[in-house]
Amino acid sequence: MRLTWAQPEDLVPHELVQARAEGKDVSAIAARWVEAGGGLDPVRGGATPEAPSDGLRMLARELLVELDRVRSDSEEPTDWPGVHAMLDGVPAPTAVGGEALADRMLGAWTGRSAGCLWGKPVEKIPREGIEEILRSTDRWPLTDYFTAQGLPAEVAARWPWNRRSAVNSLVENIDGMPEDDDLNYPLLNLRVLETAGRGFTTDDVAQAWLADLPAGRTFTAERIAYRNLLDGYRPDEAARVRNPFREWIGALIRTDVYGWINPGDVGEAARMAWTDARLSHTRNGLWGAMWAAALASASLVSHSVDEVLALARTVVPVDSELAAAIAHGADLGRSDLDDAAALDALHAAYGRLHWVHTINNAALIAFAIARSGGDFARGVPLAVVAGWDTDSAGATVGSVLGGLAGFAGLPERFTAPLRNRIATSLPGLDGVEIDDLARRTLALLPAH
Repeated sequence: MRLTWAQPEDLVPHELVQARAEGKDVSAIAARWVEAGGGLDPVRGGATPEAPSDGLRMLARELLVELDRVRSDSEEPTDWPGVHAMLDGVPAPTAVGGEALADRMLGAWTGRSAGCLWGKPVEKIPREGIEEILRSTDRWPLTDYFTAQGLPAEVAARWPWNRRSAVNSLVENIDGMPEDDDLNYPLLNLRVLETAGRGFTTDDVAQAWLADLPAGRTFTAERIAYRNLLDGYRPDEAARVRNPFREWIGALIRTDVYGWINPGDVGEAARMAWTDARLSHTRNGLWGAMWAAALASASLVSHSVDEVLALARTVVPVDSELAAAIAHGADLGRSDLDDAAALDALHAAYGRLHWVHTINNAALIAFAIARSGGDFARGVPLAVVAGWDTDSAGATVGSVLGGLAGFAGLPERFTAPLRNRIATSLPGLDGVEIDDLARRTLALLPAH
């Protein structure tokens, strides 16, 4: 068996890339790895097809420990006051309430589900493959869920659907929202909040993972953090031990609920997101989670996409690479470039990064939100056809635009196939109704 996102020989190339991104000098370690027969190209799909020699695997384990010991010249703060001090201009909370909030909350949960579903079949397929699939089925540009009807066999062979999603995420077979990690985490975090309250800790999140989250349904940084917890590392250590995925998108997809229970309070949404995200992520991975929570918070009280983006950017450290990427994406979204040229520009700027990194996907999310003008059917396809993390980017854009428009403002062709239910691998929650989730989320809002 070749387990993805876990084999030491597959982690070393990813860690070398991550270490260099943090300004570490790892040239000597890289040379030792290459001299022993190791490769430097990170695996796109999570695991190399063949196991290495026992000697190379043992060396990989040793080098991962050595790489963790290399210090960066710019260490980030590890406590919330230190992180908060890096922020500038976080606004005071905005007062909210009324029936409109209930509709917008339902829109956010539904939009996240539909946006995720839209991108599920083509997860791991690059931009050119997605376009070829759509053109060959006469559905370009993308305006609806994907279909295999009319797809030529040679195109299907060249660009196979995501294996788990082909059976439940195409127009012809959608029957409710299928299981997906982009929904598992919001569901799990809702349960954490209901159990531990608004003062939950990182330990509470870790305990919830171990109690309810199947290890096989974790990926990248979450899989590493899960392993580290089982190895006896504390929750505040788990993100920093042999974890080359610590700045990838995994934390960003987990934190919408913290925004939804703090509508108009992006600062508190970001603090809660940080409490969760520090279990598995650092630096831009952490800040991406804070930004996503702030987007969710802002979407429930704002009147335009520009207002959402302006509020959310206040919780991202101003001098960070993430802040620059978000600004660049939003600027492209507002530019006169057509969609193809704007996506070309995004790929030129961030195509060097893995398809599930935080930086490139955050730039894409900002682009899609800005260009959408608030239109769900305009914004989500842009997040999908870019060919990065199609379901995760689609989910976040869908969440924001659903919160902004409310359930009443979402097109029925995207909401009806959801059947008001979500499948999940979490115990006791499979088939949970979306409108019930919205009601439970509203119940967690702070008392005024």
